[in-house]
Amino acid sequence: MALKQPKFQRRAEDRPREICSAALDVFSEKGFAAAKLDEIARRAGVSKGTLYLYFKDKEDLFRAVVRDTVAPNIDAVREMVEAADLPFADIIRMFLPRFAAITRQVPVGAVAKMVIGESRNFPELAKVWHDEVVTGALGTIGGLIERAQTKGEVRGGDPRLHAFTLMGPMLMGLLWRETLQPAGGVPVDLEALAKQHAETVLAGLLK
Repeated sequence: MALKQPKFQRRAEDRPREICSAALDVFSEKGFAAAKLDEIARRAGVSKGTLYLYFKDKEDLFRAVVRDTVAPNIDAVREMVEAADLPFADIIRMFLPRFAAITRQVPVGAVAKMVIGESRNFPELAKVWHDEVVTGALGTIGGLIERAQTKGEVRGGDPRLHAFTLMGPMLMGLLWRETLQPAGGVPVDLEALAKQHAETVLAGLLK
């Protein structure tokens, strides 16, 4: 008869994920500077000493949060749109609402706001966000636009700049929701923005 594995051994491999999940919540709520490792450890149900077994400092933990909780969701959307054998217009109509939906599941806006607000004092935040999220997202969109240009679906122009045009209003919507809406700004329906913006940008891009 096999021995029952002790609980602490069964859960050990889950600890980094649980710590990252707790850190994401604390970073989103308090920002990077005000986030305390003691609170992150408490929310993750581990000791501060245990946290240091997996992460050397707060910057290292932020890097893991982005790689393990934010980037995989962006990668999933990228894989979806790259695998879709559809006209460019249909891909954009699928991509933007899906991006908006992800921001309801993962606090992308709160983390982006934190990076923008605190990157002067913590430049590593901006580097991690750029390398792990922004570069891949813009590269994917730029690649889709370049492919559509080759097929004759989309007007000429720098694909990377077109990608900025496509994502700019979505970022504005996220920052509005995280920064101005709590201060009394009229709420923005990001899903509705995604659908309307898709039609607006397609009217300018499509041949």
